[in-house]
Amino acid sequence: MQPAVTVLRGPRPAETAAVTDAATPLGSEPAQTAPDTMTTPCSKTRGPGRVLVVDDDEVIRRLIAANLTLEGFDVATAADGQDCLEKAPAIAPDVITLDLMMSRLSGRETALRLRKSPHTSHIKIILITARIPEGNHAQDRHADAYLAKPFDVSEMIGLVRQLAGRPPPALT
Repeated sequence: MQPAVTVLRGPRPAETAAVTDAATPLGSEPAQTAPDTMTTPCSKTRGPGRVLVVDDDEVIRRLIAANLTLEGFDVATAADGQDCLEKAPAIAPDVITLDLMMSRLSGRETALRLRKSPHTSHIKIILITARIPEGNHAQDRHADAYLAKPFDVSEMIGLVRQLAGRPPPALT
């Protein structure tokens, strides 16, 4: 059985080995809808970080955005890879969740272009896919982590939080 989450660690994804990492459940329930609009970037991110959610399936895009918003992330969305490339420099996200299979521009090609640009090469990328690539994950130099569909929402939130470098909220 394949792990749902594969995190690639190291200074650059090209120099890493695959490590399976289980996220701590944060107990959030999926929201039904979220506005499909881009938030206005600000100079200082409030909350746990800024995330750009990229998926050509509007329902999935809204579901991911709603759940991340409920956890306090500043969330912007893009409808496909080309839209992502146009928005990412201005939004300056900490993390991009990127669907692998998209029309117009695939997630893999989008990730490659993000890595090649000096304005976006530092952004952490989570490729979301129905299929985790077989073999050595380190061969894919363009992703920091993979998340397999269908995924547990709390697992996705934990992975985004981890890559954004933000600790989970304190329990009161």
